[in-house]
Amino acid sequence: MTQSTLSPEPFAILAMPRTGTHYLEECLNEHPNVLSNGELLNTYDTNWPDQERLLLSDRELLERAFMRYPLRSDKKVMHVGCKINEPQFQERPGFFAELAAWPGLKIILVIRRNTLESLRSFVQARQTRQWLKFDSDNAAPPPPVTLSFATCEAYFKAADDFHARVVNAVDSSKIHLIEYERLLRDPHACMATILDFLGAPAMQLSDRGILRRQEMRPLDQTVRNFHELRVHFAHGPYASYFELGKELAPFV
Repeated sequence: MTQSTLSPEPFAILAMPRTGTHYLEECLNEHPNVLSNGELLNTYDTNWPDQERLLLSDRELLERAFMRYPLRSDKKVMHVGCKINEPQFQERPGFFAELAAWPGLKIILVIRRNTLESLRSFVQARQTRQWLKFDSDNAAPPPPVTLSFATCEAYFKAADDFHARVVNAVDSSKIHLIEYERLLRDPHACMATILDFLGAPAMQLSDRGILRRQEMRPLDQTVRNFHELRVHFAHGPYASYFELGKELAPFV
């Protein structure tokens, strides 16, 4: 069954890959009035039963997301959304502009302070084809990766450009910034600010989340050529990404 009457208020979660959006969406979907339907532009996302939706025009696809979305019987949906990661916009060049112009759209922009962590996690997930880790998953951590200077440079610039594009495309009152690190450290406070931004009633999280971080080791143990990269980027704008910090909480 899909929604065909008056549409709820739309929102989109935008981010670079591997920035905790699955965990954020898991928290959002605990709310009885909020429904986030996964990655709209991902052919394999099981939230969407119709892969042929990606053959629709950009406008028709957004109507599918915000007006004819899959229903859940346990919700009275007042706020409906989806997730889109930066590389997915590259596959549909006109989609970002169509999304940004959608009436009443609110954007939750998730940023990971250390973009190198995002890249490392992205490469690990692509190599292992393991994108999520759950409570019951006792698998070994993913193997370390080797990253080229060019790959890092391109990814860092893509993240900077994407964040700037989002901020410049939409009125500031329609954007809510969430830091990955704060989401992991204090999900209750982050969710309170997001629900207030959406205009949804406050709700206490259940703490029953099942997603976990796949990688808990520091960068110098998960990037084989970390020290070589640190020397290369030492005097540029990305030097801070190579400063080893404290471990985060054990989620996503």
